[in-house]
Order: sequence, then C-alpha cells, then structure tokens
Amino acid sequence: MPRKVVFLLLLLAWAPAAHAEDWARKMFTETNHDFGTVARGSKAEYRFKFTNPYVEPAHIAAVRSSCGCTSAEATKADLKSWETGEVVATLNTNSFLGIHSATITVTFDKPYFAEMQLQVTGNILSDVVLQPGGVDLGTIDVGQGVEKKIILTRTNAPSNWSISDVQSANTNFEVEVNEMRRLPTTVIYELVVRLKPTSPPGYINDQLFLVTNDVEASKIPVDVVGRVAAEVSVSPSALMLGSLTPGQTVTKNVVVRGKRPFKVLDVAGGDDITCKLPEDAREVQIIPLTFTAPQQPGTIKRQIKIKTDLGDNAVPEITCQATVVGAMAPPAAAPVSSTNLNTVTREIGPNMLRLRSN
Repeated sequence: MPRKVVFLLLLLAWAPAAHAEDWARKMFTETNHDFGTVARGSKAEYRFKFTNPYVEPAHIAAVRSSCGCTSAEATKADLKSWETGEVVATLNTNSFLGIHSATITVTFDKPYFAEMQLQVTGNILSDVVLQPGGVDLGTIDVGQGVEKKIILTRTNAPSNWSISDVQSANTNFEVEVNEMRRLPTTVIYELVVRLKPTSPPGYINDQLFLVTNDVEASKIPVDVVGRVAAEVSVSPSALMLGSLTPGQTVTKNVVVRGKRPFKVLDVAGGDDITCKLPEDAREVQIIPLTFTAPQQPGTIKRQIKIKTDLGDNAVPEITCQATVVGAMAPPAAAPVSSTNLNTVTREIGPNMLRLRSN
C-alpha cells in the first residue's frame, strides 16, 4: 500500500471523534439558555443564533428535542457562506409545570456529518397565569403608537403579594400596572403595554420583566412581539453574493415598495456597486444593482443607501456581502488512486474546513 494512503489512514484512526463536532460548534454564539421562572400559559421562546463562517455551504438535516416540555425548529436549513439562521426553542407552558430541562440536537449532514447539542431549562409556575400568553402588538405603521392589554392572575398568593415594578431594555415601551381584584388567595392584575410613536421601523422581539416581592419568583418575563412597518420597504434586506473571483460581476434586483409613488434619486454603496436608476415615479421600484468584485481577496461588506424624494432616511439600508477568492492552486500529484484519496479526505474533512476571513 502506498505510504501516503497509510499515513492518512493512521491519521484518521488517531483523530478523536469529538473533533468532527468542533466545526459545527463554531457556528453557534450560545449553546445554553435558562428561561428562568415563567408563568403558566405564557409564551416562552428563545432563539439560538448561528452563522456559517466557512467557504463550504452547510445544511441542517434535523432538529429534535429530548423532552416534550420544549419544541425546537430551525428557521433556515441551508446556509451559504456567512449566512445566518436561528434554532427556535419554545417552552411548552400550557402542558408542563415545574422545573424542566431539555437537550436540543441539531443534526448537520453538510458539509460533513455532525450533531450539535443545545441545552435549555425553565421553571413553569402553576399559580401564575397570563391571558393571553404574551403581548402581540401586530403590525404598526411607523409614527403610530399602539396599546395592548393582558391579564395576570396569581392564585395561592400570600396576602401581601404584589407587582412592584416593570423592567425592560426597550425604551420604546410604556407599561401601566393596575390591580383589578384582590381576594384572600387570588390577585388579578391588568397590564397595559404601549408602544411609543417614536419606535423605529423593524421587528420587535423583546421582554418585559414583572418585578414582584416573591423571593422565589422575583421576576416574571412577558414576551412582546410586533412589527413597525416603514413607509417604504426593501426586499431583500440583505444581498448575500457568495464567493466571487476578482473582477467577477453579479447583478441583483432590489425591490422598493412605498405607500405612494416616489422617485429614486441616488444609490450609494461604494465604487464597486453601480446601478441604472429608474426614471419614473412609482409605488414599486425595481433597482438592478451590479457588484464588481475587487482584485484583493477577502470578505467584502457594504451598506447600500437608497435616496428617494420621500426623504433622506425613508428607505432602510441594505447590507451587501461577498467573499472574493483567488484562483486555487492545482493539487499536487500523489501516488495513490483518486478513489482512495477522496475517501480518506472526506472522513478527516471536518478538521480541514476553510474559514472565511473577516
């Protein structure tokens, strides 16, 4: 047997199996989440974000949970280089009570097989109920506020149990807490959640924390979701151009929609991005953007700003990203058959994935 094949086979036998999982682990920013103490019937959801930092595309074959207390799914199965996705873990607060934990297994079959495990825990209170389970603000036009109400019921409550404060990192929320009824063992609160008219366009996925005087459940989270719609929307919001060779050009169409006819005045994004501006005023504008890859290899990121007669900041900015790769050198000749060499290379491949440079 040729020496090179023998060496590769020995290397394969020596490498620890755990190394095959390392490439998948590098894609995730977090692998654990504690939901804390949540109310029965509440919406408890967490998004594990991941990014493919490799030249090779990745594919998620399956996502499964070890416990019925938690369900999980991936928002995207196929990821090209530098694309991002999320594994959404949802705690089943309607059917389970008490402290629960689950292991979420994410199975990859491309570029190589690997299983990535995520851990979640949570304590679902039996005596605190939210109706509805969270605050859904719906879709609101930019510049318009909105108000939603939910009811919190605490049973088996001590006589002095109360909500003393509401905390949130989102300064666009205003929350009013009203005690509706207090019985010997039950307390009912109404929560009025308002979104300020100054809230910027975009999706809302935040939490409120109800601060109580209960030592064992001092903070109760309440999910708040919604979307503030801009006067003008852009699709897609990001252009992922993939791998390009120096000098290669790629043209992508960007669709800009408004609530009334408008004109496109200018598109700025750098010398390597050009376009032909549409002349007429329309409610829907299709703008062809052409990107020319520079000669220098590396990752290219651009912020594209579209100026219209609706105002300087009416159109959200677009992120454009591409990776410029140089010509690859031909592989050195080897005294082994291509079949044997390819088989061995595929098996030890996870340790040889090519990371994108920033």
